[in-house]
Amino acid sequence: MSEPLPSSLAAAPAGQALTVEQVSAPLHSPEWAGWLADLGFLPGEAVQVLRRGAMQTGNLVVRVGQSTFALRHAEAACIAVTPRHV
Repeated sequence: MSEPLPSSLAAAPAGQALTVEQVSAPLHSPEWAGWLADLGFLPGEAVQVLRRGAMQTGNLVVRVGQSTFALRHAEAACIAVTPRHV
């Protein structure tokens, strides 16, 4: 059975258990990769979208490890995730 392809955290449904696969920053903000890593968004880490803002591209409340953060849609789009196998 093949592994599912990564998608972005920004596209993930709320409540789904996920695993961070990779973090990549946009060219206009290369510092985002280091900032997201400092928050705990590292390959192999458990992550979950807890809530979404009212608009499709609004903020997201996410849990990574034991910490909860609000991320902008653009920041969440930098985080590649796959479904977590429990």
